[in-house]
Amino acid sequence: MATAPSRLIFGLIPWYSFLIVTGAALAVYLGAREEKRAGLKKDTVIDFALWALPIGIIGARIYYVAFSWDSFKDDLLSVMRIWEGGIAIYGGVIAGLITAWFFCKHRNISFFTLCDVIAPGLVLAQAIGRWGNYFNQEAYGLAVSNPSLQFFPFAVFIEADGLWHMATFFYESLWNLLVFLFLIRARRVFFRYRGDVISFYALLYACGRLIIEDFRMDSLYAAQGLRISQLLSVVLCLFVLGRYVRLFRACPAFAGLPCRLFLCAAGLCDLAAAAWMLNLIPYTAPSVFVRFLLLSLCSVLNMLALFLLYGKCAEGEIIYADHQN
Repeated sequence: MATAPSRLIFGLIPWYSFLIVTGAALAVYLGAREEKRAGLKKDTVIDFALWALPIGIIGARIYYVAFSWDSFKDDLLSVMRIWEGGIAIYGGVIAGLITAWFFCKHRNISFFTLCDVIAPGLVLAQAIGRWGNYFNQEAYGLAVSNPSLQFFPFAVFIEADGLWHMATFFYESLWNLLVFLFLIRARRVFFRYRGDVISFYALLYACGRLIIEDFRMDSLYAAQGLRISQLLSVVLCLFVLGRYVRLFRACPAFAGLPCRLFLCAAGLCDLAAAAWMLNLIPYTAPSVFVRFLLLSLCSVLNMLALFLLYGKCAEGEIIYADHQN
């Protein structure tokens, strides 16, 4: 497990492609099982997937190429060789959400309902797809020089430079799996409003990505020192918290000190992180450990603020409860 034996299954099929297709198939299967419970017509998820999957892959590739253009500009045909790796999940999700919006407008169905149905399968597909990075030897982190830490799953051996590196692809895969388990449980016993599943997915995924991305060696950069995935993660956190502030602004508990304290702390931390990333405020580059602590604090504050606000203010029937048809 220290390094992948081969990129190909039986010397023919790329593991990368196989895992992406497997994750996508499971996502469609889970969504199709949930669509009736959510009040959608039969085959809605399959119909959507026929549009969303190819468009999502194209969007993921365009996003990756756009932020790593130097690697493709001298060989334009390499843009088409997607089986060699090089897609970005944020690009795929953005393309998929745009597709979902048009699909829902055309079918006259709720955008949030469709997103809630597909969100758990999406994050499970992400957890599976990350293992494609293992076989392609990509999405790894900082070099690990301490021999006592040179073991999988903490680290992975990269043949290109002959060094051990942090197995950041595994960290994200594990985090995504935990998010998946939470979502499929919470939609039965915790969530009460349409849009809850996709909102919690967005914030929880962003919180994990915000931390893990900081250790990666092959991040996509929008500018010098600006990891685009980290910036998007901060924006997602602010967007989700803003949605629930608007939703619960009339809730008496919202006026309480705990909710306001954590929301203010999370919001200020997000804004400070964004300003820091955009070089809008001067700073001295801290050590890797200090950065880890600061980003972890930001993520924890976002999650605490969301769960505290939702736990105190969400009322009404659980819309995806098991007894519903």
